[in-house]
Amino acid sequence: MSNYAYEAMNASGKSQKGSVEANSADEAAKKIRELGFFPTAVREQKVKGGFGDDGKKAGVVRDGKKKKGMTLNISFGGVSTKKLTLFTRQLSTLQDAGLPLLRSLQILESQQRPSSLKTTLQGVCEAVESGESLSEAMQKFPRAFDRLYCKMVAAGEVGGVLDTILQRLAEFMEKGQRLKRRITGALIYPTVVILIAVAIVTGIMYFVIPKFQDIFEDFDVELPGLTVFLIDASKWVAGTSTKDQSIPGAIWIALSPILIFMFFKLIRKTEFGRAATDHIIIRIPVIGTLVRKTAVARFTRTLGTLVSAGVPILEAVLITRDTSGNYVFEKALTKVHDSIREGESFATPLRESKVVDAIVVNMIDVGEETGDLDLMLMKVADNYDEEVDVAVASLLSLLEPFMVVVLGGIVLMIVLALFLPLVSMIESVSSPKK
Repeated sequence: MSNYAYEAMNASGKSQKGSVEANSADEAAKKIRELGFFPTAVREQKVKGGFGDDGKKAGVVRDGKKKKGMTLNISFGGVSTKKLTLFTRQLSTLQDAGLPLLRSLQILESQQRPSSLKTTLQGVCEAVESGESLSEAMQKFPRAFDRLYCKMVAAGEVGGVLDTILQRLAEFMEKGQRLKRRITGALIYPTVVILIAVAIVTGIMYFVIPKFQDIFEDFDVELPGLTVFLIDASKWVAGTSTKDQSIPGAIWIALSPILIFMFFKLIRKTEFGRAATDHIIIRIPVIGTLVRKTAVARFTRTLGTLVSAGVPILEAVLITRDTSGNYVFEKALTKVHDSIREGESFATPLRESKVVDAIVVNMIDVGEETGDLDLMLMKVADNYDEEVDVAVASLLSLLEPFMVVVLGGIVLMIVLALFLPLVSMIESVSSPKK
């Protein structure tokens, strides 16, 4: 007889490991089932020692436990929303199929390539195997599972509808990703055009303008102010404007997007900076409308999803506030939370804040009165998703002629600055000398 190591699930879904003696793998699986376990893996043990009854090298099996090999799983950063959404959808499907929770997590963990998500799922599996609930296990990994995610999972566990909650959570994340992709995709075209235009103008300043400067100096032509300005700008770009200029302007132009981004991020690290930038952005024509509609769609969908999952309204408002991503809406939702805690309505402080349209307040007010607040919130979110599409299209329709006018103006300025002196040169050469 040979020793067979096994991994199995008990009646509560926890993993069990051990070994049994049997003549074959089928017989070993039968013995494991007789012990009240469901075998998930059975393998013959081969260890160092003498020769066993079957002529194979055999030895002592200690506690029937398989020693896991050393694995190196290095990962950096958090878990991408796309991967997390796919994991949530798959976990919902496995739970709906009736698989034990731990087994479902182990299956999904084994499918992952070395990454942050795989490392996170390994930790979640260990915590669940030790007796913790899924929401408690996920709370240990806030970079992967945020507060909203954990609270919805906890609500699903309490209500015994974890598969349904996970499905709603996956749909919520998918719609959020879809909205983000639409906005990002719409802004790619103008961003690329602007970057290419800046690169071309910088190249003209660096390589072309100095050639014209040499021509002007040879003919000793009096230069108009526009040409002087263009030559000075060219010298700054090339780094030859003054002897003290150590860094060419072309380098500053290349680094400016990174520096602006870092400066913006640094400002938003402070509460005053977040408040100032969010108030300014939300008041910019067209762009402010897009930001406002996106924020409304996000907060109504988040709150509607939490309320439909059974999360208490006060806690749901706090979670929505913390995940809104906009200081103006955070302040408005703080007032809403205080109002509800004091026994007042949801709609009144939201109406007083004036951060959302009247139709949003009215629909929320109707939802409170009819007891269908979650449905009304989701309708508002769907409606504003469509309005975001319209706002993005309007932004693009304004950006395209604006870019054409700006780029045309830059080209016209360069052409005039270069050809006005040439006209003077031609006139001086063609005029008869007295």
